Amino acid sequence: MLFYKKGVFCMPDAWTGLLVGKMHNKKITYGMLASRLGVTKGYVSMVLNGARKPANAEERFTAALDELIAEKSAQSE
Repeated sequence: MLFYKKGVFCMPDAWTGLLVGKMHNKKITYGMLASRLGVTKGYVSMVLNGARKPANAEERFTAALDELIAEKSAQSE
C-alpha cells in the first residue's frame, strides 16, 4: 500500500505488514497495541502505514506485540 505524504508517495516498511498479519492472527487490535506502547491508535496506524518512521519502531512494536501475545497465551491456559 502506498501512502501519500507531502507530495511524495511513501511505502511502509516490510516489517509492518508482518506485524499487522501477526496482530490479525492473534486477535490483537491497534487499540491494545497502542495501550501497551503508551501511544494513540492513530499513531500506531501512522507508523504501520508508513506515514511516520520513528527510531526503533520495529523493535518497540514487535516487543509490545510479543508481550501481548504472551499474556493472551497465559490467560488461555
